[in-house]
Amino acid sequence: MTAAQAGTAGALPASHSQPKRASFGQLMLSEWTKIRSVRSTVWSLILFVIVSIGFTVLFTALTAANWSQAGADTRARIVTDPVSFIMGAGLGLGQLTLCVLGALVITTEYSTGVIRSSLLAVPHRVPMLAAKAVVFAVLILIVAEVVCFGMFLTGSAILHSHAPVSLGDPNVTRAVVGSGLYLTVVALLALAIGGIIRHTAGAISTVIGVILVLPILTGLLPGSWGKHIDAYLPEQAGTLIGQAHHQSGDLLSAWQGFGVLCIWAAVLLAVTVVLLKRRDA
Repeated sequence: MTAAQAGTAGALPASHSQPKRASFGQLMLSEWTKIRSVRSTVWSLILFVIVSIGFTVLFTALTAANWSQAGADTRARIVTDPVSFIMGAGLGLGQLTLCVLGALVITTEYSTGVIRSSLLAVPHRVPMLAAKAVVFAVLILIVAEVVCFGMFLTGSAILHSHAPVSLGDPNVTRAVVGSGLYLTVVALLALAIGGIIRHTAGAISTVIGVILVLPILTGLLPGSWGKHIDAYLPEQAGTLIGQAHHQSGDLLSAWQGFGVLCIWAAVLLAVTVVLLKRRDA
Protein backbone atom coordinates (compact mmCIF):
# COMPACT_ATOMS: atom_id res chain seq x y z
CA MET A 1 0.00 0.00 0.00
CA THR A 2 1.39 3.42 -0.93
CA ALA A 3 1.59 6.31 1.47
CA ALA A 4 -1.24 8.09 -0.37
CA GLN A 5 -3.45 5.01 -0.19
CA ALA A 6 -2.67 4.60 3.48
CA GLY A 7 -3.52 8.24 4.12
CA THR A 8 -6.82 7.86 2.27
CA ALA A 9 -7.69 4.66 4.13
CA GLY A 10 -6.96 6.34 7.43
CA ALA A 11 -9.06 9.38 6.56
CA LEU A 12 -12.22 7.48 5.56
CA PRO A 13 -13.09 6.11 9.01
CA ALA A 14 -12.64 9.55 10.54
CA SER A 15 -15.06 11.15 8.09
CA HIS A 16 -17.60 8.38 8.51
CA SER A 17 -17.32 8.42 12.31
CA GLN A 18 -19.03 11.78 12.62
CA PRO A 19 -22.79 11.47 11.99
CA LYS A 20 -24.63 14.25 10.26
CA ARG A 21 -26.44 16.44 12.77
CA ALA A 22 -30.22 16.42 12.32
CA SER A 23 -31.75 19.74 11.32
CA PHE A 24 -34.40 21.39 13.47
CA GLY A 25 -36.98 20.61 10.82
CA GLN A 26 -36.10 16.92 11.04
CA LEU A 27 -36.38 17.08 14.82
CA MET A 28 -39.83 18.64 14.52
CA LEU A 29 -40.90 15.92 12.09
CA SER A 30 -39.66 13.28 14.51
CA GLU A 31 -41.54 14.86 17.42
CA TRP A 32 -44.70 15.14 15.33
CA THR A 33 -44.46 11.44 14.52
CA LYS A 34 -44.14 10.59 18.21
CA ILE A 35 -46.99 12.86 19.31
CA ARG A 36 -49.51 11.75 16.68
CA SER A 37 -48.69 8.05 17.02
CA VAL A 38 -49.64 7.97 20.72
CA ARG A 39 -53.27 7.09 21.41
CA SER A 40 -53.50 9.45 24.36
CA THR A 41 -53.02 12.42 22.01
CA VAL A 42 -56.01 11.55 19.84
CA TRP A 43 -58.30 10.63 22.72
CA SER A 44 -57.33 13.68 24.78
CA LEU A 45 -58.05 16.03 21.88
CA ILE A 46 -61.37 14.31 21.16
CA LEU A 47 -62.30 14.63 24.84
CA PHE A 48 -61.23 18.28 24.80
CA VAL A 49 -63.56 19.03 21.88
CA ILE A 50 -66.50 17.16 23.43
CA VAL A 51 -66.10 18.63 26.91
CA SER A 52 -65.48 22.21 25.78
CA ILE A 53 -68.27 22.53 23.23
CA GLY A 54 -70.60 20.18 25.11
CA PHE A 55 -70.52 22.10 28.38
CA THR A 56 -70.78 25.40 26.52
CA VAL A 57 -73.99 24.22 24.86
CA LEU A 58 -75.30 22.77 28.13
CA PHE A 59 -74.72 25.86 30.28
CA THR A 60 -75.88 28.40 27.71
CA ALA A 61 -78.99 26.34 26.91
CA LEU A 62 -79.91 26.03 30.58
CA THR A 63 -79.34 29.74 31.10
CA ALA A 64 -81.47 30.69 28.10
CA ALA A 65 -84.25 28.33 29.16
CA ASN A 66 -84.30 29.73 32.71
CA TRP A 67 -83.53 33.36 31.88
CA SER A 68 -86.60 34.76 33.60
CA GLN A 69 -85.80 32.85 36.80
CA ALA A 70 -82.20 34.10 36.96
CA GLY A 71 -81.39 36.91 39.36
CA ALA A 72 -81.02 40.47 38.14
CA ASP A 73 -77.32 40.50 39.04
CA THR A 74 -76.69 37.29 37.09
CA ARG A 75 -78.47 38.58 34.00
CA ALA A 76 -76.64 41.90 34.20
CA ARG A 77 -73.28 40.13 34.46
CA ILE A 78 -74.03 37.97 31.42
CA VAL A 79 -75.24 40.93 29.34
CA THR A 80 -72.21 43.01 30.33
CA ASP A 81 -69.71 40.39 29.13
CA PRO A 82 -71.46 37.50 27.36
CA VAL A 83 -68.16 36.24 25.95
CA SER A 84 -66.81 35.38 29.40
CA PHE A 85 -70.00 33.52 30.27
CA ILE A 86 -70.15 31.62 26.98
CA MET A 87 -66.50 30.55 27.09
CA GLY A 88 -66.27 30.12 30.86
CA ALA A 89 -67.59 26.61 31.54
CA GLY A 90 -66.17 24.97 28.44
CA LEU A 91 -62.81 26.66 28.85
CA GLY A 92 -62.50 25.82 32.54
CA LEU A 93 -63.22 22.12 32.09
CA GLY A 94 -61.68 21.67 28.66
CA GLN A 95 -58.32 23.01 29.80
CA LEU A 96 -57.95 20.07 32.18
CA THR A 97 -57.77 17.63 29.27
CA LEU A 98 -55.01 19.71 27.67
CA CYS A 99 -53.15 19.83 30.98
CA VAL A 100 -53.25 16.04 31.15
CA LEU A 101 -52.12 15.77 27.52
CA GLY A 102 -49.28 18.23 28.08
CA ALA A 103 -47.96 16.17 30.95
CA LEU A 104 -48.39 12.88 29.07
CA VAL A 105 -46.52 14.10 26.00
CA ILE A 106 -43.25 14.06 27.89
CA THR A 107 -43.79 11.76 30.89
CA THR A 108 -44.76 8.78 28.71
CA GLU A 109 -41.35 8.99 27.07
CA TYR A 110 -39.72 8.51 30.45
CA SER A 111 -42.09 5.75 31.56
CA THR A 112 -41.64 3.77 28.34
CA GLY A 113 -37.93 4.48 27.92
CA VAL A 114 -38.41 6.17 24.54
CA ILE A 115 -36.52 9.19 25.86
CA ARG A 116 -33.29 7.16 25.88
CA SER A 117 -33.64 6.36 22.19
CA SER A 118 -34.42 10.00 21.46
CA LEU A 119 -31.32 11.19 23.30
CA LEU A 120 -29.14 8.61 21.57
CA ALA A 121 -30.39 9.83 18.20
CA VAL A 122 -30.15 13.50 19.23
CA PRO A 123 -27.40 13.98 21.81
CA HIS A 124 -28.10 17.71 21.98
CA ARG A 125 -31.03 17.75 24.40
CA VAL A 126 -32.19 21.36 24.18
CA PRO A 127 -33.05 21.27 20.43
CA MET A 128 -35.01 18.08 21.01
CA LEU A 129 -37.07 19.70 23.79
CA ALA A 130 -37.53 22.86 21.72
CA ALA A 131 -38.79 20.83 18.76
CA LYS A 132 -41.22 18.96 21.01
CA ALA A 133 -42.53 22.21 22.51
CA VAL A 134 -42.95 23.89 19.12
CA VAL A 135 -44.77 20.95 17.52
CA PHE A 136 -47.02 20.50 20.56
CA ALA A 137 -47.79 24.23 20.75
CA VAL A 138 -48.72 24.46 17.07
CA LEU A 139 -50.99 21.41 17.37
CA ILE A 140 -52.77 22.73 20.46
CA LEU A 141 -53.06 26.25 19.03
CA ILE A 142 -54.83 25.02 15.89
CA VAL A 143 -57.21 22.72 17.76
CA ALA A 144 -57.84 25.24 20.55
CA GLU A 145 -58.67 28.10 18.19
CA VAL A 146 -61.10 25.93 16.22
CA VAL A 147 -62.78 24.79 19.44
CA CYS A 148 -62.92 28.31 20.91
CA PHE A 149 -64.61 29.72 17.82
CA GLY A 150 -66.97 26.74 17.89
CA MET A 151 -67.77 27.42 21.54
CA PHE A 152 -68.44 31.08 20.88
CA LEU A 153 -70.55 30.60 17.76
CA THR A 154 -72.76 27.93 19.33
CA GLY A 155 -73.07 29.71 22.66
CA SER A 156 -73.81 33.12 21.13
CA ALA A 157 -76.48 31.58 18.89
CA ILE A 158 -78.23 30.04 21.91
CA LEU A 159 -78.06 33.25 23.99
CA HIS A 160 -78.75 35.62 21.10
CA SER A 161 -82.28 36.54 22.21
CA HIS A 162 -81.13 37.45 25.72
CA ALA A 163 -77.51 38.65 25.34
CA PRO A 164 -76.69 39.34 21.69
CA VAL A 165 -72.98 39.36 20.86
CA SER A 166 -70.95 38.99 17.67
CA LEU A 167 -67.32 38.84 16.61
CA GLY A 168 -67.61 42.40 15.33
CA ASP A 169 -68.25 43.81 18.79
CA PRO A 170 -65.33 45.53 20.57
CA ASN A 171 -62.71 43.11 21.97
CA VAL A 172 -64.82 40.03 21.21
CA THR A 173 -62.53 38.60 18.54
CA ARG A 174 -59.54 39.28 20.77
CA ALA A 175 -61.22 37.42 23.62
CA VAL A 176 -62.03 34.38 21.48
CA VAL A 177 -58.58 34.22 19.89
CA GLY A 178 -57.03 34.93 23.28
CA SER A 179 -58.83 31.97 24.80
CA GLY A 180 -57.08 29.72 22.29
CA LEU A 181 -53.75 31.33 23.13
CA TYR A 182 -54.44 30.79 26.83
CA LEU A 183 -55.12 27.08 26.30
CA THR A 184 -51.92 26.73 24.27
CA VAL A 185 -49.71 28.30 26.92
CA VAL A 186 -51.40 26.30 29.70
CA ALA A 187 -50.67 23.11 27.75
CA LEU A 188 -47.00 24.17 27.44
CA LEU A 189 -46.93 24.86 31.17
CA ALA A 190 -48.18 21.32 31.76
CA LEU A 191 -45.51 19.96 29.42
CA ALA A 192 -42.85 21.82 31.39
CA ILE A 193 -44.12 20.43 34.70
CA GLY A 194 -44.11 16.96 33.15
CA GLY A 195 -40.49 17.45 32.12
CA ILE A 196 -39.56 18.54 35.64
CA ILE A 197 -41.34 15.75 37.54
CA ARG A 198 -41.02 12.98 34.90
CA HIS A 199 -43.76 10.93 36.54
CA THR A 200 -47.21 10.92 34.94
CA ALA A 201 -49.39 10.81 38.05
CA GLY A 202 -47.23 13.32 39.90
CA ALA A 203 -47.11 15.71 36.95
CA ILE A 204 -50.87 15.61 36.35
CA SER A 205 -51.58 16.12 40.05
CA THR A 206 -49.21 19.08 40.17
CA VAL A 207 -50.68 20.74 37.09
CA ILE A 208 -54.23 20.38 38.37
CA GLY A 209 -53.09 21.68 41.74
CA VAL A 210 -51.55 24.77 40.14
CA ILE A 211 -54.61 25.44 37.97
CA LEU A 212 -57.42 24.62 40.40
CA VAL A 213 -56.16 24.32 43.98
CA LEU A 214 -53.80 27.28 44.31
CA PRO A 215 -56.54 29.88 43.60
CA ILE A 216 -58.64 28.33 46.37
CA LEU A 217 -55.75 28.43 48.84
CA THR A 218 -54.87 32.04 48.06
CA GLY A 219 -58.49 32.97 48.72
CA LEU A 220 -57.97 31.87 52.32
CA LEU A 221 -55.14 34.36 52.91
CA PRO A 222 -56.03 37.35 55.10
CA GLY A 223 -56.41 40.91 53.92
CA SER A 224 -55.38 41.95 50.43
CA TRP A 225 -52.53 39.41 50.30
CA GLY A 226 -54.76 36.72 48.85
CA LYS A 227 -56.20 39.00 46.19
CA HIS A 228 -52.81 40.18 44.96
CA ILE A 229 -51.23 36.73 44.95
CA ASP A 230 -54.30 35.25 43.28
CA ALA A 231 -54.12 37.83 40.48
CA TYR A 232 -50.66 36.59 39.45
CA LEU A 233 -51.43 32.87 39.43
CA PRO A 234 -51.32 31.22 35.98
CA GLU A 235 -55.03 30.46 35.61
CA GLN A 236 -56.32 33.64 37.20
CA ALA A 237 -54.03 35.89 35.19
CA GLY A 238 -54.21 33.98 31.92
CA THR A 239 -58.00 33.81 31.64
CA LEU A 240 -58.20 37.62 31.56
CA ILE A 241 -57.34 37.41 27.86
CA GLY A 242 -60.69 35.70 27.35
CA GLN A 243 -62.69 38.60 28.77
CA ALA A 244 -64.08 41.13 26.35
CA HIS A 245 -64.41 43.77 29.07
CA HIS A 246 -62.18 44.69 32.00
CA GLN A 247 -63.80 43.93 35.35
CA SER A 248 -63.58 46.42 38.21
CA GLY A 249 -61.83 43.97 40.53
CA ASP A 250 -59.14 42.89 38.05
CA LEU A 251 -55.63 44.04 38.95
CA LEU A 252 -54.23 43.28 35.49
CA SER A 253 -55.35 44.04 31.97
CA ALA A 254 -56.07 41.26 29.47
CA TRP A 255 -52.63 41.31 27.84
CA GLN A 256 -50.84 41.86 31.15
CA GLY A 257 -52.52 38.75 32.53
CA PHE A 258 -51.56 36.76 29.45
CA GLY A 259 -47.99 38.02 29.82
CA VAL A 260 -47.90 36.76 33.41
CA LEU A 261 -49.04 33.32 32.22
CA CYS A 262 -46.33 33.32 29.54
CA ILE A 263 -43.72 34.15 32.18
CA TRP A 264 -44.86 31.20 34.27
CA ALA A 265 -44.57 28.88 31.28
CA ALA A 266 -41.19 30.31 30.23
CA VAL A 267 -39.71 29.93 33.72
CA LEU A 268 -40.91 26.34 34.05
CA LEU A 269 -39.61 25.48 30.57
CA ALA A 270 -36.25 26.98 31.52
CA VAL A 271 -36.16 24.78 34.63
CA THR A 272 -37.01 21.79 32.42
CA VAL A 273 -34.07 22.63 30.15
CA VAL A 274 -31.65 22.85 33.08
CA LEU A 275 -32.81 19.56 34.57
CA LEU A 276 -32.80 17.84 31.19
CA LYS A 277 -29.15 18.76 30.72
CA ARG A 278 -28.11 17.76 34.24
CA ARG A 279 -30.07 14.58 34.89
CA ASP A 280 -29.77 11.17 33.28
CA ALA A 281 -32.64 9.89 31.17
